Amino acid sequence: MNLYPFSAIVGQEELKKALLLCAVNPGIGGVLIKGEKGTAKSTAVRGLAEIMPALEHSGEPVPFVDLPLGASEDRVLGSLDIEAILSTKTRKLLPGLLARAHEGILYIDEVNLLADHLVDVLLDVAASGVNTVQREGLSVSHPARFVLIGTMNPEEGNLRPQFLDRFGLMVEVQAQADVQARTEVVRRRIAFENAPDAFVYHWANAQEVIRRQIDSARKLLPLVQMPDGLFGMISQLCIEWGVSSLRADIVLYKTAVTLAALNGRTIVTPEDIREGAGLVLAHRKGKKALPPQTGQPSDDRKDHSEQNTPSKDQPQPSSSGTDNMHDPKEGECGEGKCEDGAGESIAGIDFRMGIPEITQGEPAALPDALHGRGVKAMQTPKGFQVRAVQNDSATDIAFTDTVLHALTRDPGQLHIGRQDLHQKVRSGKAGHLILFVVDASGSMGAGKRMEAVKGSVMNLLQDAYQKRNMVSVIAFRGVEATVLLEPTRSTESAGEALEKLPTGGRTPLPHALQLAAEMLASWAKREQTQPFVVILSDGKANVPLPAWGGDAWKQSLQLAENLKYPALVLDTESGYVRYGKAKELADALGGEYLLLQELSASEITETISDRIDI
Repeated sequence: MNLYPFSAIVGQEELKKALLLCAVNPGIGGVLIKGEKGTAKSTAVRGLAEIMPALEHSGEPVPFVDLPLGASEDRVLGSLDIEAILSTKTRKLLPGLLARAHEGILYIDEVNLLADHLVDVLLDVAASGVNTVQREGLSVSHPARFVLIGTMNPEEGNLRPQFLDRFGLMVEVQAQADVQARTEVVRRRIAFENAPDAFVYHWANAQEVIRRQIDSARKLLPLVQMPDGLFGMISQLCIEWGVSSLRADIVLYKTAVTLAALNGRTIVTPEDIREGAGLVLAHRKGKKALPPQTGQPSDDRKDHSEQNTPSKDQPQPSSSGTDNMHDPKEGECGEGKCEDGAGESIAGIDFRMGIPEITQGEPAALPDALHGRGVKAMQTPKGFQVRAVQNDSATDIAFTDTVLHALTRDPGQLHIGRQDLHQKVRSGKAGHLILFVVDASGSMGAGKRMEAVKGSVMNLLQDAYQKRNMVSVIAFRGVEATVLLEPTRSTESAGEALEKLPTGGRTPLPHALQLAAEMLASWAKREQTQPFVVILSDGKANVPLPAWGGDAWKQSLQLAENLKYPALVLDTESGYVRYGKAKELADALGGEYLLLQELSASEITETISDRIDI
C-alpha cells in the first residue's frame, strides 16, 4: 500500500524538522506532536518511516510499530514464551513491541490517553536504548533504540508535566490558514487518491534527497563540535524560558548538534541553538493549568475574611429578614420576574474559594457514603489489565499468568496451587464522565455567587483532569439549556467556556435535565465511561418545557426521577429564608444533597472525588 510521501506535505515545516531531527539522532528523546485532527500528524509520522535509510545490517526497511492504547505491559515489554515452555520445557522471552521497534519508529497515537506507567516505561527505554524484562525468575535485556513519536489532540487533555518534560521535542501543528496553501493541500490529496502510484513516483526524487540528507547527517553527527562559549548560551536560554529541569539543557545541546549535522556542518552556531530552543523549551516552560483570572481587583490577595465583608457588590440582609435574592437588583432576577436576557452579566472566575461562607461556625460534616442509585456500579473495578503480580489471595485472577507460573514451576505437568495465583493490575477503574449542570439564571448573579461557582467548578475540573476523567458542562438560563462544554479532558477548554458564561434571565431547569438525560444516554453506552451528575442550582424552576405543558417544577421532579445516574446536588441558595427546592430535587434524583455555602472549594473537590470512588 502506498503511503503519502513525506516530501509532499504542504507547510508544517516545524513538524517536519522535528521528525527529521529525531530520525538522525534518536537520543534526543522523541517528539510529541500536538494538534487537532486533520493537521497531517499521522501522515507525517508514517511518511517518515518510508524515507528513513534502510537498516545497514539487513537492507530491510526500518520497522514501524503502532502501539495501541489498550496494550498490556507484557505485550509492550515482552513476556515468557508459553509455547517454548510447553514444547521444550525451557524458559524463553517472547519479544514485545519494543523489540520489534528496534532501529525503527515507535508510534503512539493519543499518547495522552495511554496508561501513565506505560508512558513512564517507554520514555525510560527511549532514553537508555535498552529494555530489560524480568518475568518469573528470567531476566533478559535487549537493545531497543527507536524514534519515539507521540501524537495527541489537546482537546482530549494534556500529558502530565512530568511526562511532557521527558519528551525531547514538542511541536504544535495547526490547520493551514493560508488560502493558497490550503488549496494546494486539497489538490495534492486528491491527486494521491486518484492515482497513488503516479503521485508517489512524481515525488520519488524529493524523497530520495531527504533520505540521503538523513544518512549523511547520521554519519556527520559524531564529528560535530560545539564551541565552549555556546554552552553558556544554552543555559541562559533555559533560564530565560523559566525551565528548571537540566534535562532541557542536555536536549537542547543534542538538538543544536543534530541541526548542524542536518545542515552539513561540523561546528554548531548560535543560530542552531536558537532554532532548536522553540522545539525543546516550549513544553517545559512554566504553564498555568488554569486560565488566567480576569476581572479580579488589584488587591485580590486580601484576607478571606474581607471577601465576606458586605459591600456594594453584595446584597445586604433586609430588615424584614427575607431573602434579598428575591428583590431584583442589577444582574439579578427574582422568581419569574426577569425577561429573557435581562440584567445579563458575565462573572469572573474566583479560584480561591467556593461560595463565600455566609454562615458562621464550622463547616457541615461531610456524609460518609453516597445515598442513591448507582453506588455499587460506581465501585465495580474496571479498566484494562496492564500486568499481573503474584498474590496467593488474588481476587481478580490473571488466568494466563497463573497458568504460566505453574508451568515454569513444574514444566512436566500442570498443577495450579495458591502459590501460582496472580492478581490482575489494571490501568485504573472505569473512567467517569462528570457532567456539571450549572444554573446561570439571574438569581445566580447576586453576591458574586456565579463567580464563586465558576471557581468551584474549575477546581473540580482540574481534579478530574488529574484523574483522567472526562468532564462536560450544561448551562441553563433564559428559556433554554445549552451544552457549554462537550465531554473533554481539557481544563483549558473548560476554563474558556466557563469564563464566557453570562448570568441573567429565568431558570429553565426542566430543559437542563432533559438535555442531561439525552447526553448521558449516549455516553453511558460507551465502554469505560460511568456518568456522574453534579447539579449546581437553587432549584427554582420557572420555565416549563412547552411540549409537556404544566408546571416547570413538577416537570423538573419527573425528569429527575427518570435520570438513573448517581448525582450530587450542590444547593446555591443562601439568605435567611430558603425554599428547599434543591433538596427536593436531590431526593427525586435519589442523589446526595449538600449546601454549597457550607463547603470550601477543597471540600467540594474532595466530596466529588470520594463520591465517584476514584
